[in-house]
Amino acid sequence: MTNKTTDLALFLARVEQTLDRLDAWLPAPVTPPDWSSAIAFRWLRRGAQARLEAITHPHLIRVEDLQDVSDQVACLDANTRQFVRGRPANNALLTGARGTGKSSLVKAMLDRYHAKGLRLIEVDKQDLMDLPDIVELVRGRKERFVLFCDDLSFEDAEPAYKALKSVLDGSLAAVPDNVIIYATSNRRHLMPEYHAENLQARNVDGEIHLGEATEEKVSLSERFGLWLSFYPFSQDAYLDIVHHWLREFGLNDAKIEKARTEALQWALGRGSRSGRVAWQFARDYAGRHGGGAKR
Repeated sequence: MTNKTTDLALFLARVEQTLDRLDAWLPAPVTPPDWSSAIAFRWLRRGAQARLEAITHPHLIRVEDLQDVSDQVACLDANTRQFVRGRPANNALLTGARGTGKSSLVKAMLDRYHAKGLRLIEVDKQDLMDLPDIVELVRGRKERFVLFCDDLSFEDAEPAYKALKSVLDGSLAAVPDNVIIYATSNRRHLMPEYHAENLQARNVDGEIHLGEATEEKVSLSERFGLWLSFYPFSQDAYLDIVHHWLREFGLNDAKIEKARTEALQWALGRGSRSGRVAWQFARDYAGRHGGGAKR
């Protein structure tokens, strides 16, 4: 009888150890963060565990620092202002050339409206499957949340593609009115487009009907109510941005004027006249010519 009791105890101990190991793999309920600790958060997933991490020092940009994108600023600003006031607003897709201010514009909205209750949650592409969980976590909160998906693009048949599509428009669970999605991408339709897909287009009574593959790709981007396009900067626009940042670094007009040739050479060496390249040049030039910290 003693042997049987001992065997049973050993068996139960092994079962308990196995269950403890399984607990580590099973998803735990997400604990809400201290919402008062930050204005920006990052969704982090490690295996089966996920959490919202406060970003205590977010990279904020003033709207006034965004040069030569005034039309895009006006559109997203109006949409965000409606959103923080509790009025209807659209999910926004910002697409176009790299380094032209897409992500910076979203950060500028947080800088402008966080005092009015705007909060930003950054979600990486690989975590888009968790969007329904994030939405439920903030449902009913008084703050207004932008779910920010930066540099977004998909390959064919990625599960995250369908998850985003469902949250944007198509799930039976309604998205609360305190949640909106802002995404940036270098691809207008978020997915690669191939020449062969154009061959599927048909002419029906003079109208062009796209093939099924193209229609599927367009259907995701169409779920964003607001499209904002960003274009490569002209030489003059690029120099305007360089001058703006050099002034912000405290350089005088004489030094700024002398920077012109170097600024153009810098852009030529990088093969781009983008706002990001202008910012990088200004930092380098200001550092070499006695500029101070950005004002």
